Amino acid sequence: MRDDLLGLRDQATALAGGAVSSRELVGAALDRIQATQSTLNAFRRLRPEAALAEADAADRRIGAGERLPLLGVPIAIKDDTDLAGEPTAFGARGEFPPQPADSEMVRKLKAAGAVIVGKTNTPEFGQWPFTEGPAFGVTRNPWDLDHTPGGSSGGAAAAVAAGLVAAAVGSDGAGSVRIPAAWTNLVGIKPQRGRISSAPVSEQFNGLTTFGPLALTVGDAALLLDVLSGSAPVDRDRPPAPEEPFEAAAAREPRRLRIGLSLKVPYSGMSATLDPAVREAVEKVGAALGELGHDVVPADPAYGLLGVIFLPRSLEAIDDWAHRVPDPELLDGRTVANARTGRMLRPLLLAARAAEPMSRWRIGRVFRSVDVLLAPTTAVPPPRVGELNRPTNWETDHAIVAACPFTWPWNVLGWPAVNVPAGLTATGLPLGAQLMGPANSESLLISLAAQLERSQRWYERRPGQRAGAAPSAA
Repeated sequence: MRDDLLGLRDQATALAGGAVSSRELVGAALDRIQATQSTLNAFRRLRPEAALAEADAADRRIGAGERLPLLGVPIAIKDDTDLAGEPTAFGARGEFPPQPADSEMVRKLKAAGAVIVGKTNTPEFGQWPFTEGPAFGVTRNPWDLDHTPGGSSGGAAAAVAAGLVAAAVGSDGAGSVRIPAAWTNLVGIKPQRGRISSAPVSEQFNGLTTFGPLALTVGDAALLLDVLSGSAPVDRDRPPAPEEPFEAAAAREPRRLRIGLSLKVPYSGMSATLDPAVREAVEKVGAALGELGHDVVPADPAYGLLGVIFLPRSLEAIDDWAHRVPDPELLDGRTVANARTGRMLRPLLLAARAAEPMSRWRIGRVFRSVDVLLAPTTAVPPPRVGELNRPTNWETDHAIVAACPFTWPWNVLGWPAVNVPAGLTATGLPLGAQLMGPANSESLLISLAAQLERSQRWYERRPGQRAGAAPSAA
């Protein structure tokens, strides 16, 4: 891709100005995806004929003077999202039927003129922070093909980091946008619950999961969030509209803020230790924020036993998804076990939801003394392929908690958080930090992240390894 057309806004501007056609952009995206599919393996489904036809239609609309935020721009979505005419396998094996209608999120993308080139890989039902499975193989990190891009939006993150598409939509139920963003040098936004509609269902994963953008820059992620935002009558949560477009928030300076630096690992019943390289990277982000004029102070939320109300909601949803597959015999044994536990915990679901307001109050007290929290996104740098993918649930759970213990509390609370790139390890692997706020604070987080981006210029870092290079044995 031309260096001047890497970004989402760059592509939209070039299309509107006639500098490039949608057919050229979409065709080039499809070519890149197909050229790297044997190595990166970012996509589960491609729609080349439909996408090119939509690109031609977009070119005609642009030629007739029509202007929309993403008219003619190629975009990818995760394979947990209904797209009319395509199956929604959500990482599982089997022959899934084509979906009869678009989800509301997809409808908004199409209404903004975006051309959806395909659906990206995700582990089975989005359960794990790695993107590997018997249904599609292994999705790899474009920064080093021997490492995972994370998950569960790993295919989406790999596609954007490798420059296959300028931006993608993932979903975040326990960090599934923020974790792969951290491990691929991207901006990833988990918005306020309900900010992006879950329609046709009232909520996803009992309110834990929200859709969210993955992009090279804060401005691009904010633009995509603007396109996707808005509630439908069916949505259980319908937050108030922001006072300004999120893209406008990315363009302005935030006020001087008091930022709490938290390195505390939320308790989840299993041990996790912060890697020194991650600690140093997050502390450097804190120092950079201090140089921008903000007050950075130690501050830890009172997480308590928040995991107790996470598990019933998460595992009950796994059981729900397990009943949607065409052949349950093909499910991963760990999925079957999680679904069984979810059925056992179903009687606790109402109590888990009822405990959420008290958790918000207890954890939210930290925002009496700080405006924003800064914390690690992950505890470790990107693991090698297969390192987290263990044979049993017990082994897998220990591995993933040790690697990714920081993101899930904000899914329980439903509050927004933004991953920002935090530099590279000595071996060139990306690291991330997350900015976390109280309810409906996306504009504040986006403004702060964009200010930090202007000083750090992380988007200038690109994977040094050619995406199509052959991986070593893993």
